[in-house]
Amino acid sequence: MQLSDTTLDLLRNFSAINQNMLIKTGNTLKTISEARNVVARADIAESFPKDFGIYDLNEFIGVMGLVQQPTLNFEDDFVIVSDESGRSKVKYFYAAEETLTTPQKDVTMPDADVKFKLDNETLNKLKKAASTLGHKELSIKAKDGVLSLSIQENQNATSNAYSIDIDGEFKQDAVFNFIIDISNLKLLPGDYDVEISSKLISQFSMDNVKYWIALEKSSTYGAWHVR
Repeated sequence: MQLSDTTLDLLRNFSAINQNMLIKTGNTLKTISEARNVVARADIAESFPKDFGIYDLNEFIGVMGLVQQPTLNFEDDFVIVSDESGRSKVKYFYAAEETLTTPQKDVTMPDADVKFKLDNETLNKLKKAASTLGHKELSIKAKDGVLSLSIQENQNATSNAYSIDIDGEFKQDAVFNFIIDISNLKLLPGDYDVEISSKLISQFSMDNVKYWIALEKSSTYGAWHVR
């Protein structure tokens, strides 16, 4: 079995969410952050023949770079990563499932209160603004029928702020301020369909990959804190 560059990119991305992963039989990868506030799922071209745990994804990906055109052969307790000739190889042992942080069930996204498209350019601008201004929160706000993405300190009314107005779907009389920790936006580069629910959860979808990211508890919908 060989892994495509696309799958390796997914594994690198998922390692930023959690260093360890339980890979299940089949063609679906799932991960969850240690804080359990970010979940990701992706369907891939390859199909794994068995369940196995990886304690350090970055190390595992590094192992793939030790041989040319790595081929994976799965044994009961370890995987052999070898080159085409089989002369150069690495014996890599699986991690015990109980040592890993794994998603216990699939995420069921509630009905969305707001939907919008987030392109890669806009996402990069927001991340750059957060870095420049030293802020940690992304606010998704609706006021007077306009949807705005803002980087600001929500607890400081006089903080410097960066904002972009975008098109979106939501009740035109709705007033909300959904807040996401910008450090949780560990997304592959690309354009996303975003859904946000007042049940304190957001969903970012692109092609074969989805991320579910918890909202901050200081988020508001209408006159009330969401809960």
